[in-house]
Amino acid sequence: VDFSIIHSSPWFAMPAFVAPEFNLQAIIYILPIAIAPAVEHIGDMLAISNVTKEDYLKKPGLKNTLLADGLATSAASFLGGPPNTTYSEVTGAVTITKAFNPAIMTWAAIFAIILAFVGKLGGLLATIPVPVMGGILLLLFGIIASVGMDTLIKSKTDLADPRNMIIVSIILVFAIGGMTFNFGGVGFSGIGLGAIVGIVLNFVLPKTKHFDGF
Repeated sequence: VDFSIIHSSPWFAMPAFVAPEFNLQAIIYILPIAIAPAVEHIGDMLAISNVTKEDYLKKPGLKNTLLADGLATSAASFLGGPPNTTYSEVTGAVTITKAFNPAIMTWAAIFAIILAFVGKLGGLLATIPVPVMGGILLLLFGIIASVGMDTLIKSKTDLADPRNMIIVSIILVFAIGGMTFNFGGVGFSGIGLGAIVGIVLNFVLPKTKHFDGF
């Protein structure tokens, strides 16, 4: 592990703020990509509702959470920052820590913003080896998959039905297996890709007329 980046990083560092710029080509390019995080947002809301035993689809409501996600992304864009999304990794972290209180998330966000100005902390995080981060993500994404399966079971989805089995298996392979599709320079991967594929398969595959199970 190379710790030289910590010594070279300043204690106080300002983020690189960039003024927004209207670019029609960029807007057209990003529109298809926006579908994936929107679908991922819905899946994350279902998962976090299942974990916390609170129905966030009703309160505050899916339309409000999507609106907040969009407003946060717009605010970040005005400062030259990356778009925001409901990271599925956070759902896995919440499942492990059992920190369900929204106040905890609020204070965590405030501290994260403050710590973003500490350059040496950024340098310290940069020293974490890639295999270590990979191991953490392996655990978090595995937990997300477990939460999803638990949601299907509680909703009494027949996973022995060949149609459901095909949809679930392909979603798992695409989302967790790291499948990536590129269409004209636009890339889809991860949970967003898995969700889109699952929705398409749900519409395309014919429903089983009669199935008695194994």
